[in-house]
Amino acid sequence: MADSLPCGGAVLDADELTARWSDAWSPAQVAERLEGISASWCVAAGWALDLFRGEQSRPHGDLEIAVPVAGFPEIRDRFPEYAWDAVGSGRVWAGTGPGSEAGAEAMAATHQTWLRDPVTGRFLFDVFREPHEGGTWICRRDETLRLPYDTIIERTTDGIPFLVPELVLLFKAKAPRTKDQADFDGMLPLLGRARRARLGEWLEHVHPGHPWLMEPAMQDASQPTPKPVPKASSTFRRRGRPLP
Repeated sequence: MADSLPCGGAVLDADELTARWSDAWSPAQVAERLEGISASWCVAAGWALDLFRGEQSRPHGDLEIAVPVAGFPEIRDRFPEYAWDAVGSGRVWAGTGPGSEAGAEAMAATHQTWLRDPVTGRFLFDVFREPHEGGTWICRRDETLRLPYDTIIERTTDGIPFLVPELVLLFKAKAPRTKDQADFDGMLPLLGRARRARLGEWLEHVHPGHPWLMEPAMQDASQPTPKPVPKASSTFRRRGRPLP
């Protein structure tokens, strides 16, 4: 992607990024503003894991949501008082004011979009504009991995949509930071066998030989489920008499 990015774009250092993300919204705040839209959006990344868990497990420096790229305008139009900045390779192309987004070239060359308060300069949440074909999600890292949206989005009891944890962990696996490894370690015991099996299948497909595949719980999930031993029939006889 870096070769196709337009010229310009601001580079923000770590301290400035931390300060400007300090007022990031919560999933509930975003869900309230997006209530009723038709686009298949969902909370992603670390917050999605906590929504699956049912409680917040650690501080979150930002909030990320995902939406099919064709559905982004519907999200954009819910926030006319804010600006949308395009982000890629550590650079930020700013929208020019309330209700605006970064230039068409920057938007086309990136997939991350930060919602910014034009008054304070603070970032509120991050939108991933995801490739898709109709109602089918396409993995950006490997386009052969395609899944129906209705199989990768679940909801909390309050109705907040979130990306299934096995896909969140797949994205965290590319270059796991300390918090990503901690998220994997903390989430693995909470995943049932079927979820662990799916994660293992997707890891092997996108990141063959990944260290997470060597975890005993992951290897166990990759084995065929043992068939249950049938119960003895009451007609089975031992020494000529029915079993009691």
